[in-house]
Amino acid sequence: MTQKEIGELRRHFKPDRAAVERIYGCYVNTNREIVAYIDEPVSLMPGGEQEMYLALLKKSLSGGLGRNLIDIVFSTSQVADSDEHRLLMELRGSRLRNADAREALYRRIIDSFDPETNYVILLCFDAYDVPKRGSDGGDGDSENVFSYILCAVCPTKDIKQELQFFPGDNEFHSTASGQVITPTSFGFLFPAFDGRTVNIYNALFYTRDASDSHADVISGLFNVDLPMSAGEQREAFEGALGQALGEECSFEVVRAVNERLASQLSEHRETKAPEPLVLTASDVGDMLTDLGVSQGAVESFKSLCGEALGEGASIIPGNVIDEKRLVVKADELTISSAQEEGFRLETRVIDGKKYILVPVGARVEINGVDALV
Repeated sequence: MTQKEIGELRRHFKPDRAAVERIYGCYVNTNREIVAYIDEPVSLMPGGEQEMYLALLKKSLSGGLGRNLIDIVFSTSQVADSDEHRLLMELRGSRLRNADAREALYRRIIDSFDPETNYVILLCFDAYDVPKRGSDGGDGDSENVFSYILCAVCPTKDIKQELQFFPGDNEFHSTASGQVITPTSFGFLFPAFDGRTVNIYNALFYTRDASDSHADVISGLFNVDLPMSAGEQREAFEGALGQALGEECSFEVVRAVNERLASQLSEHRETKAPEPLVLTASDVGDMLTDLGVSQGAVESFKSLCGEALGEGASIIPGNVIDEKRLVVKADELTISSAQEEGFRLETRVIDGKKYILVPVGARVEINGVDALV
């Protein structure tokens, strides 16, 4: 799927557009016991409640591809005959009306998820009449119907009794304590919406925390090899860069690599390309060569990337650097600047001591107070 296709689904998934008839789900405690089931017709829900349920489910379609949104690819043999794919197809084909299939999905999630708090599993079925794109870019008649299931897993938290103002009484009264649902932690879409049509060979998995891909849950649900999380990619990239360059891993080289990757991300975004920017280890190797790094160190970097990320693996710059900020840490000191301003930082050796120099104007601010320099 592309970011544009995800955006199209998100725009459709609203109370006045989506064809969601019922919300299904269950409430699970930390002992992996189902405490209660959810089976509610959307049409009978108060408007605010309906919007809140749909907002939690819609969250499973948010974030960046390769970062919060992970492409799940089924093998041909899985699609032909496997328990995991058969279950997903039954859930979609029955429009989630098969209670046994719903229970089987709940158990797959419950058995593979080890949470710190109670949580809620939410499910819905939707059918999207995909409009045909006209030559002028506008929408025409429906081209096909994309029917899919959407799942969201949301932690709960305790709320305490508090005083709340009730306008009708013009008084404050205590509110009840209990558990409330918090934003979606992870979820998935099946099947994928590729080329604006159905692709049963793929699903899309969402994780709120890009450093945690919920590997056990993905394995339990889909039984596929898991791509590295954004956090793991970043650690692997940083480790390969530091180990390969050794003494050549200077402040200037690392800063320049960050600066160039950030610049490429900015240029890629301006093209409005639907796919995220993807580089190879060789692409980054060419960048290092251009920065004066020795060929031996460059080859070592490419080799280490292959070991850590997999041979021929893609490097997504948005996962391995912070496009907006450059953070420099030295002992107990931390310097944070906009990425594009990083070139202002310099390193010097003065009287035998190493320094990072930060050029400033006539004044600086310390804890909100202007101070003379």
